[in-house]
Amino acid sequence: MALHAVSPAAAASPPCALSSARLPQRPGCGCLSSRSSLLSSSTNFMKLHSGAVGFFSAPLVIQYSDKRAVLRHATIEEIEAEKTIIEDQAKEKMEKAIETVQTNFNTVRTGRANPAMLDRIEVEYYGTPVNLKSIAQINTPDATSLLIQPYDKTCLKLIEKAIVAANIGVTPSNDGEVIRVTVPPLTSDRRKEMTKTVAKLSEEGKVAIRNIRRDAIKAYDKLEKEKKLSEDNVKDLSADLQKLTDEYMKKVEAIQKQKEQELSKV
Repeated sequence: MALHAVSPAAAASPPCALSSARLPQRPGCGCLSSRSSLLSSSTNFMKLHSGAVGFFSAPLVIQYSDKRAVLRHATIEEIEAEKTIIEDQAKEKMEKAIETVQTNFNTVRTGRANPAMLDRIEVEYYGTPVNLKSIAQINTPDATSLLIQPYDKTCLKLIEKAIVAANIGVTPSNDGEVIRVTVPPLTSDRRKEMTKTVAKLSEEGKVAIRNIRRDAIKAYDKLEKEKKLSEDNVKDLSADLQKLTDEYMKKVEAIQKQKEQELSKV
């Protein structure tokens, strides 16, 4: 490849002279498309300063107007807009992950009757698994028992079977009209089992949050491939995303600790 000398005037030119270069198209020639393809295939371009040649990375955007191509950087506003969209979506999903963890924790019994204990129980109703709360009303007549009144009494045995299969440490009693569930005090062994269950549910929540972060990183990588973000942009945005992830990890740990404290007091 031939090397050409750079004049002092060109060397002193600011980088924007390159980033806004206009590429005319010759009549009957495909030079514009090939040259545009060459320029858009990389986010690295040269800057000339004091006779030295260096490289730095920046997102490039090619605009076309009247058969001319204009090469420019993505603006700070454009980068912030992409960041806002992806981070907002990630944050919304992480909030839902926290809600799911809290809901799952509520199903872990602590020795006191709570309808939430039955939240995860599904009943095979006419061959279709449905949530217990959708086919029955659940009340707490006292601190140690639950009363389940199905809307359709023909599914009493199905509900009873589902509660037993859930293995939540209670035994349902079916009198043909309603199902009564007595919540016994937690034994030491059962408390240890519940603590392990809480730890497992907590880890599931953390995995969900990590997966959300992974998907957001993929979205940034996709924008880099499309030349909308530079490699440095992606690194910076990924670091911000990691801070958000760490924040939600701490939230999971906080509600896990709270649940473990509830179990220790029973």
